[in-house]
Amino acid sequence: MGLQFGVFDHIEPEEGKPLTETYEKRLKQIEYMDRAGFYCYHLAEHHTPAIHSLAPSQNVFLAAASQRTTKIHLAPCVYVLPLHHPLRLIEEISMVDTLSNGRMEIGVGRGGEMEAFFWGQEATAESNYERYQETLAVIQNGLSNDRLNFQGNVYNFDDLPMFMHSVQKPYPPMWYMRNAETAAINGMDTIIVGSLDSIGPEAKRYKEKWEEHQGKGALTIHGKEPKIGLTVHMVLAETDEEAIAIAKPAWEQYRYNLAAPRRIEAERRGLDRFMSTKDGQGFGFVGNRPANAPARELRRDIDAEIEKFDSSHTTQNPGRLGGVAMAGSPASMREYLDEYVQSGANYYVCSFQWGSITSDEAMRSIRLFTEEVMPHYVDAPAEVSAD
Repeated sequence: MGLQFGVFDHIEPEEGKPLTETYEKRLKQIEYMDRAGFYCYHLAEHHTPAIHSLAPSQNVFLAAASQRTTKIHLAPCVYVLPLHHPLRLIEEISMVDTLSNGRMEIGVGRGGEMEAFFWGQEATAESNYERYQETLAVIQNGLSNDRLNFQGNVYNFDDLPMFMHSVQKPYPPMWYMRNAETAAINGMDTIIVGSLDSIGPEAKRYKEKWEEHQGKGALTIHGKEPKIGLTVHMVLAETDEEAIAIAKPAWEQYRYNLAAPRRIEAERRGLDRFMSTKDGQGFGFVGNRPANAPARELRRDIDAEIEKFDSSHTTQNPGRLGGVAMAGSPASMREYLDEYVQSGANYYVCSFQWGSITSDEAMRSIRLFTEEVMPHYVDAPAEVSAD
């Protein structure tokens, strides 16, 4: 089986562009990806004061994308579960999976104290984690049964009729991001933030834990090979030099968008409890890890995690901007992927428009990647029309 390809996206603001144009151009990109044979479009969830996500309601945007596409799967990556009521998610998952004719997938995560604070929950690390666990359990229960019964500390449902159901049974495929072990234990696919140095060990650990907890040779509940992939922020151009010239300032803008607005707002309010952890086990501007969470669930600020990979990666190449970004010509991208396929990962997740990259620059990267890179790594390359 050849390598499968996905796309990860925040939908960041593009300078001088109205929201209507941003949405339309992104939907055009997704239409092209659909024709090109990408497996899934993964959309992040972030809310104010974050500025790097213009689609905070993933279900609304993915429902729109479902009407413009026919093959590509569509996934929130991730739902920050403590911010959602599980009944609302059950109903909206059922709607999007139906509108897409069974192409929805579900990424789940717990977020952290800071996200919960700005949402108005005043949550502790422990209560946030408990809300995540119960919300996930209720979603799986409600989508799998005609009546919902659940008793917890946060939610209680007694024989509640479930009239909405997803096309895929018992529910759409699930993803857990940034922790291969948790994903494998729970029978989920996974996307890792890391580098070429880290994906090999992560893929090995994922497969070992999958075999331990799901069974040797076990498939997912939908009968598919479990997926593990790395997210790579990319710029492709005709030459390495041109791609790097676009990527370097874009990377700095992306890093700012990702972390600074939330940190500035937290510091303005004197929220210093998010700046460190009591046990010293987390890193970044995130607050404490729940005391009742498994040891593997180290809470990591994504910007701090990227900084860690930037400083620790060993591959010396001018187009590899730190550990988690790649800029270059199609030939350089193929060289990168030749190394990637040796890692044991079976999924590769592209991010094409980030930081200061314009929609036209992103579209050029997408075309170069689909025309000159992807066909070398898939079993049956798609024929893509020019429109």
